[in-house]
Amino acid sequence: MIAALPMYDRPENAAAHDALWAAIRDAIHAAGHPAPATLNRDIGLLEGGTAPDLILGQACNLPMRTSLRDRVTYVATFDYGLPDLIPGYYHSLFVTRAGDATDLPTYASRRFAYNGDDSHSGWASAQLAANALGFRFTNTHATGAHRFSAQAVATGRADIAAIDAISWRAITRWQPDDARALQIIGLTAATPGQALITRKGADPAPLRAALRTALATLAPQHRATLGILGLTQIPLAAHLEIATPPGPEILAEPDMA
Repeated sequence: MIAALPMYDRPENAAAHDALWAAIRDAIHAAGHPAPATLNRDIGLLEGGTAPDLILGQACNLPMRTSLRDRVTYVATFDYGLPDLIPGYYHSLFVTRAGDATDLPTYASRRFAYNGDDSHSGWASAQLAANALGFRFTNTHATGAHRFSAQAVATGRADIAAIDAISWRAITRWQPDDARALQIIGLTAATPGQALITRKGADPAPLRAALRTALATLAPQHRATLGILGLTQIPLAAHLEIATPPGPEILAEPDMA
């Protein structure tokens, strides 16, 4: 059995994620269902999402409307309490080095850092915003995580990145030097946040109940660390209506870094 909550997991909040999973697991057990003892932090996102023994996982907006749409069961979405957004929705912040240009088209040919080509917040949302202004980011640099994209821009290895608002909140808390070196020059469109998923064909109702119980009983310090206010449900149609731009293998110029 597999459980994974990888999307916002980092060393500084790992204990809080472990506590959250322990509460979810105990609620699942109390309802008479099996669940793994601990989170799996080794399995890949796509591999975990399509595992036949997946109990609970997370999927980004982009694979939910592409590679995973017919291969998983949607459970719910965490509400991270982002201001001025529908519960469960998020957007990304365009960040550049402090003092650099603030006009987004200025960065059309400059180095764009992105966390991964399966990320809506780091890749697709940025390209959709750029497309609306008549350009594409083609000079690209893959980093593997939003926090590394922030570091890349802060240290001059890239010029701009799109950082989702939940990751940015963590960066300002746990990477203050990087955050101070950056400025926000724009926002992407708001879209549904990370989906909590289970294996195809599974009944999501017991998991939703376990998630609600877990959030209600989670220690206040862990809730504060994770920033989760509650649970919501977002129709799959809200994911599917979002356009999907070409991947970096089509758009990117050679990365000489």
